[in-house]
Amino acid sequence: MAIVDVKVPQLSESVAEATLLQWKKKPGEQVALDEILIEIETDKVVLEVPAPAAGVLAEIVQGDGATVTADQLIAKIDTEGKASAAAPAAAPAQAAAPAAAAAAPAGGSKAGVAMPAAAKMMADNNMAAGSVPGTGRDGRVTKGDVIGSLAGGAARPAAGSPVPVSTAPKAALPQVAAPVGAPDLGDRPEQRVPMTRLRARVAERLLQSQSTNAILTTFNEVNMAPVMEMRKRFQEKFEKEHGVKIGFMSFFVKAAVHALKKYPVLNASVDGNDIVYHGYFDIGIAVGSPRGLVVPILRNADQMSFADIEKKIAEFGQKARDGKLGIDEMTGGTFSISNGGVFGSMLSTPIINPPQSAILGVHATKDRAVVENGQVVIRPINYLAMSYDHRIIDGREAVLGLVAMKEALEDPARLLFDI
Repeated sequence: MAIVDVKVPQLSESVAEATLLQWKKKPGEQVALDEILIEIETDKVVLEVPAPAAGVLAEIVQGDGATVTADQLIAKIDTEGKASAAAPAAAPAQAAAPAAAAAAPAGGSKAGVAMPAAAKMMADNNMAAGSVPGTGRDGRVTKGDVIGSLAGGAARPAAGSPVPVSTAPKAALPQVAAPVGAPDLGDRPEQRVPMTRLRARVAERLLQSQSTNAILTTFNEVNMAPVMEMRKRFQEKFEKEHGVKIGFMSFFVKAAVHALKKYPVLNASVDGNDIVYHGYFDIGIAVGSPRGLVVPILRNADQMSFADIEKKIAEFGQKARDGKLGIDEMTGGTFSISNGGVFGSMLSTPIINPPQSAILGVHATKDRAVVENGQVVIRPINYLAMSYDHRIIDGREAVLGLVAMKEALEDPARLLFDI
């Protein structure tokens, strides 16, 4: 017997521990070299753990939901072993369970995946993965699902199926089993779900930002007609040449870099009693993902073309949806842009992403009545908001910086001549 250890990969220096999500293999099952065995969630990213060798999964040392550290032993692979006869038999049993995966929406590959708290409870009670149907988002198994399964011992309805209660819910609330011993809430169900590591980390950083920065927000409005006209004029040729469409974000990134060059303190950060002026422009792009808010970084954005920016943002968006963003892709950054306009936001006061000192909030572009040369005309207007740390950025620099972004967007030719 030749045993190969499966260990937790190296984590970022700022990450002390992580959580095992759900094993994709059971002891006794055959595994191939580099086959993904489990995903590990940190407060920044989800890491995949591939099999270091081909063979049979001999032992799972740390079960679903366990808290682990870098280089910790979590499983063992027997490179000379053969799959046990009992292992394949597990597949029909899982297929006989309610078809949560089939009932999940398109792209619902998460069906049947247990949330960390649920996974830990299943492991503590020796419950096989897939034995509990999930009623959470995208068919995920919640702690309430496990409690209900333990209490009733009967199969629960698949995600999206009606809950067998005497009175149907009046609102589209999560349909979950009440915890054992909890009062009957009737048509007022509740669901208690522990924060993921990423969500908890985001909450911590937002509180840190508000408690340590003197945050102030300045606003301005920008006429997006020149940008929209330029996009319309060159969209077809641009897409044919570069294989990607021109979006608004590349213009916002270029306009932000243009302003940061004019007012370097907007690109600076605070370190104790020092102000650190950065001679590079690493722009964070806030991206919503199924796991929460992430901010991947456009490195040296001042050296990127419009096509480079659009391709990178598209890549970040796909990686965020798939949970594939690497720690190095979200580390650092000197300034951030948050585009709530894609969700319909009209105005907001974005929170600074520490240790940065400023962030630009972009919103939905809407036709509005404005006055030009004494005449009321209709223009596509976008409200810009820039939050800044008033400890090092005075109102003058903040306002003039936002005006510089406005002027660059209303006359995109400025970006070509850097004026």
